[in-house]
Amino acid sequence: MKVYTKTGDKGKTSLLGGTRVDKFHPRLEAYGTVDELNSYIGMIRCFTEKSSQEEIILIEIQKKLFVVGGVLATDIEKVEESKRLICNEEDIVLLEKEIDRMDEFLEPMQFFILPGGEQGSSFCHLARTVCRRTERLVLKLSTEMDIQENVLKYLNRLSDYLFVLARYISEQKNIEETPWIP
Repeated sequence: MKVYTKTGDKGKTSLLGGTRVDKFHPRLEAYGTVDELNSYIGMIRCFTEKSSQEEIILIEIQKKLFVVGGVLATDIEKVEESKRLICNEEDIVLLEKEIDRMDEFLEPMQFFILPGGEQGSSFCHLARTVCRRTERLVLKLSTEMDIQENVLKYLNRLSDYLFVLARYISEQKNIEETPWIP
């Protein structure tokens, strides 16, 4: 199979189900930003130990982001329900459990912190902001079409996970957080 198909050369692409839409369609903005987020998650993996709990969870997140992108790219009027991808409650619970696990190692927050620290935690903060943008785009898209409720929940929880992971990485590397003091 070739990487190029030439079917998008005139600014249109196909949704799952065959519907052709403009490449600037809100769906593409949303799932394109999911793809961007997934790339940042891949970058964060470069800063985790191989086979560590963090790497294992990040791989699961990347797999789930492919599902989220697929959900957003599916024309539900043309794809049978049994063939549609689903974002499950268990996916959200996994993130919550990981947040709670990492949080046990962290000092309670008493102030806002400035993004930064070291490379791994900095990429977590970048991914977190891309995740928030993704969430906003999907929320806006939900005013035009039905979006699985768990997709929005998952993105919301993922941004929380990325924030806690940034703090956790800094803690593991003994990097002091920089408080924001107005």
